[in-house]
Amino acid sequence: MAVFLIGLAAFMIFEWITLGFNLADGHPTAFYVVHGILIAVNLVLAAVLGVIGLRCLAQRGQRPPV
Repeated sequence: MAVFLIGLAAFMIFEWITLGFNLADGHPTAFYVVHGILIAVNLVLAAVLGVIGLRCLAQRGQRPPV
């Protein structure tokens, strides 16, 4: 599960940064505001998922085997 969360976070960061660079000119300002908010929220979500995944991976070696 931890590896999945880290992979998902990496994909989300790559996807949204790529989208941010690929936005074409000529759209109304509201378009850029909405997409800027979407990008910011998803980057924060990706960071949170990545931290959760890394913490789970770090704790994996500390637990006694079941």
